[in-house]
Amino acid sequence: MSKEKNENTVKKKESRSVLESIRRRTGLLVGIVGLALVIFILESLLGSGASIFGGSEMSTLGTINGKRIDRNEFIIQMENQMNMYRQRNGSNDVPDAIRNQVIEQLWQQYIRDLVIKPQFDKAGIVIGEDELYDRVVVHPAQSIIQNLSDQNGKLNEQFALPDGSLDLIKWKQAVQNVVGDQEMAVRQMEDQVKETRYFEKYRTLVTKGLYVTTAEAKELFKAENTRLNVSYVHKHFDAISDTAVKLSDRDIEKYYKEHSYLYMNPETTRKIEYVSFNVVPSAEDLASLEKEAQEAAESLKGKTFAEDSLIIAQESENGAISVQNFTKKTMIVRDSSIFTSPVGTVFGPYNEGAYFKIYKLEAINSLADSARVRHILIGLNDAQQQPKRSKEQAKTEADSLLTLIKEKKADFEELVKTVSDDGGSIDKGGDYGWFNESTGFVEPYTNAGLMGTKGNISVVETQFGYHIIEVLDVSKTRYTSYKVAQIFKLIAPSDETNQAAYAKASRFNGEHNTAELFDKGVEKEKLTLRAADNIKEGDRQLQNLEQARELVKWVYSAKKGEVGVFSFNDKHIVAKLSGIKNKGVLPLEEVKDQVTFRAKQAKKAELVLAEFANAGKNINEIANKLNIEPRTIELFTRDHNIDGIGHDEVMMGTILGTKQGSTSKAVAGELGAFVVSVNTVGSDASEPKDYREYKAQRERSLSGRSDYEAYNALKELADIEDHKSRLD
Repeated sequence: MSKEKNENTVKKKESRSVLESIRRRTGLLVGIVGLALVIFILESLLGSGASIFGGSEMSTLGTINGKRIDRNEFIIQMENQMNMYRQRNGSNDVPDAIRNQVIEQLWQQYIRDLVIKPQFDKAGIVIGEDELYDRVVVHPAQSIIQNLSDQNGKLNEQFALPDGSLDLIKWKQAVQNVVGDQEMAVRQMEDQVKETRYFEKYRTLVTKGLYVTTAEAKELFKAENTRLNVSYVHKHFDAISDTAVKLSDRDIEKYYKEHSYLYMNPETTRKIEYVSFNVVPSAEDLASLEKEAQEAAESLKGKTFAEDSLIIAQESENGAISVQNFTKKTMIVRDSSIFTSPVGTVFGPYNEGAYFKIYKLEAINSLADSARVRHILIGLNDAQQQPKRSKEQAKTEADSLLTLIKEKKADFEELVKTVSDDGGSIDKGGDYGWFNESTGFVEPYTNAGLMGTKGNISVVETQFGYHIIEVLDVSKTRYTSYKVAQIFKLIAPSDETNQAAYAKASRFNGEHNTAELFDKGVEKEKLTLRAADNIKEGDRQLQNLEQARELVKWVYSAKKGEVGVFSFNDKHIVAKLSGIKNKGVLPLEEVKDQVTFRAKQAKKAELVLAEFANAGKNINEIANKLNIEPRTIELFTRDHNIDGIGHDEVMMGTILGTKQGSTSKAVAGELGAFVVSVNTVGSDASEPKDYREYKAQRERSLSGRSDYEAYNALKELADIEDHKSRLD
C-alpha cells in the first residue's frame, strides 16, 4: 500500500473516531452499517472513475476539478434533502423554489468538497471533538437554529421557548434520543457545523497570511496625498475619421489572433430577442371580478368570527386567511369611518391594483403599551417530545390548577418549579419580564398581558398547550387596536382573454418563423423588441420572465436564428435565438464588430503617433505643429481622472512613471495619443513617523476581498463544467 493511501486511511479512521466520541457524548446511535457500506462502495467506484449507472452524457451533470459528477448520485442526495424538508414541514409537496435551492446548495457542496476542502488538508486544519460538541449542543451554531426552523424562520414548536428562542434543555434531550431519520438529520447538522468551522479557520489562515510591507504603505500614503502639476497634449483617436483607416480581412484576423485573450468567454451563454403579447384583464373581466368581490363582501355581513374565517379562506387568493391588528397610524383601510364604525362593519370592495380587497372590522381592543406576566405551561408533549396529554387533558389540568391558585390552596411559584413544562422560564419563576406587542410572543400569550389588568389570572390556549397566566403589572399608557380581517381577490384575466393573447402570439410565430422574417415582422407591426442576454444552461428565470425553464431548455437545443412561442403567467412571447457564446475564446464571427473597432483604434494610434513623432520633442512644439491646445492641470494621484479626457489608465500610469521635470515620449493610451510633462510633485500632508495606520488600512482592504478572490481563483483553476439542467 502506498504512503498516500496509508495517510488517507489514517485520516478516515481519525474522522470516524471523532464522530464516535461525539455520539457517546450526545447519546446518538451510530450503528448504520448498511449506509456506511453504501458510502464505501460509492467512494470506491467514484474514486476509480467507474459508474454503476453507465457513462452516457445525460448521466453526467458536469465536471469539477476533473471529476465527473454522476447524475444518479446527485439525485439520491437531492431526494434526501427534500425528504428532510418534507418531514420538517409535514408536507409531501416541495415547492419549486425549495427544490432549486436544494440543487444549488448540493452543487456548491460538490465545489466545496472537490475544490476547497483539499486545501484544508494541505493547511493541516482539524476540528476537535470538544469544539464540535460545543457548536452542536452547548452553544448551537446558527445553522442548527435554521435547520430547526421553517422557511419563515419560525422555530419548531417542539424546541421553542414561549419567546420563540431555542430551549437548550429540550434540544440536548432530543439529540440524546434521536433514532432513524431523526438521527440522520442530526448527523447532517453536525456535518454542516463542522464544515462551517473548517471554512472559518481556512478564511482566518488566508486573512492572517496577508502582510503589507512598509514600502507598500508608503506607496499608499503617496497615492492618497501626492499632488502633481502636469502639462500635456492629447489627440483623441476619434479625431481621425473611420474612412481614413483601411482595414482588410487579414488585418482583422491578425488583430483577433494577437488579442484573442480579450475575447475569452468564461462560461457558455445564450441570447434571445423576443416580442411579448401581454395577458391583461379586459373590461369584461374587471366587471365580472368586481361583481364577485361585491358578493363576497355581502357574505361577510352579520357573520361570526369563526364563520368569517371560512368565508375568507374560500374567497381569498390561495385560501389565505389574513387577520391583523392595526392602530390609527398603521391602518390600511382607506375609509376613515372605520375608527367610528361598530364591530362587524364591512368595507369595500376596493380596486387596489392587483386585487379587489374587502375588509371587516372584527374587534376593537384597548391594549397596554407593555405588560409583565408569569405563567405555568401545561404542555401537550413531554421533554422527550413524546405525546403526553391530549388537549382535553391539558385543559382540565390547567383549569384545576387555576382553581387551586385562586383558592390559595397552591403556591404559583412552587407550581412553576414542579409542574410547568416551559423549561426556559422555570428558573425565572415563569416570568420573561416586560414585553410589548412586537416582542415576538405568540398572540394569545401577548394579549393575556396587554389586554389584562394587574392581578388577573386566567387559562390561555396556545400552540404549546395551556398557560396559567398571572398579570404582574401593566403600563399606565394604552392604545386602541383594531382587528381587521381581509379578503384578497386577484384581478386576473379570464381564460378567454388569455387564449386571445396566445392566438396573437401563435399567429406572429407562424408568419415570422425565421430570423429574417422575425426581424421584418417586428418592424412592420411596430412591436417592442426586448432581449435577454447571458442566459445560462441552469437558469430557471430571466429578467421579466419567471418560470422560464422550458424557454431555457429550448435555447440550449435550438440553432441560432430559430424562432419559437412560449407561454408565461402574464404573457406569451415569440423568441428568436440570436446569439450563442460557448465557453472559451469566442469565434471571430461572434465578436467581429468588437475586433473591427479595436483594430481601427490600433490603426488610428499608429497614425497619431506618427504625427507626434514628426511634430517635435516638447509639448509646445507638438501643440503648435498639430494645432492642439496644450493643457496644464493640478492632479491628485488618487483621482485617476484627467480633465478633458476622463479615465485613461495608460495615461495615468505614464504620468506616475515620469520624473519631475521630465517629458514622456509619445504614447498611445486607451482614448488617444499623448505626451506629458511632470512639472512639480508635492504633497498635501507631511510624511508620518511610521506607517502603521496605512498598513492597517491596506490589510483591511485586502482582508475584505481575500475570501471572495481566493474562492474564485480556486474555482477558476478547477475548470468547472455545469449541466445541472439535465436534472429536469
